[in-house]
Amino acid sequence: MAKLRDKIRMTDEEIGDFLRVSKTLVVSTLDRDGAPHLTALWFANHEGMIIFETYGSSQKVVNLRRDPRIAVLCETGEVYDQLRGVSIQGRAEIVDSGPRLVELMSLVIKRNTPDLDAAALASHVETMIRKRVVVVVRPDKVISWDHRKLAQA
Repeated sequence: MAKLRDKIRMTDEEIGDFLRVSKTLVVSTLDRDGAPHLTALWFANHEGMIIFETYGSSQKVVNLRRDPRIAVLCETGEVYDQLRGVSIQGRAEIVDSGPRLVELMSLVIKRNTPDLDAAALASHVETMIRKRVVVVVRPDKVISWDHRKLAQA
């Protein structure tokens, strides 16, 4: 008999599909005293990794420069049998300069403002990279759930 956890776990493809339609990511970093610091922001899913942009001086970046451990969460659902989510624990890489910053910033901005034409996107990215960085979440552990699967079981 399969455990409930096994019944509701998403496949890698389902996780990718879920992250493609999710808009907001909850990000948890560790403050100096070890307390969790939580924020919510927009993101992109790129090559199996979560990426997001933020101010280089933000508390989450200060925390990540000191301790790269990070946890992120996307979830949806109003009632129990519709709950879905993905939680990722991992390590953060801060990209704060160079062509890779431009590339990743472009991906995040394009994903979240898809109506920008190429020139507007390039201009927006050029402005953003002056004070912002991109954080790449390298997953160590991925936990997922899709309670809609309970009806199928």
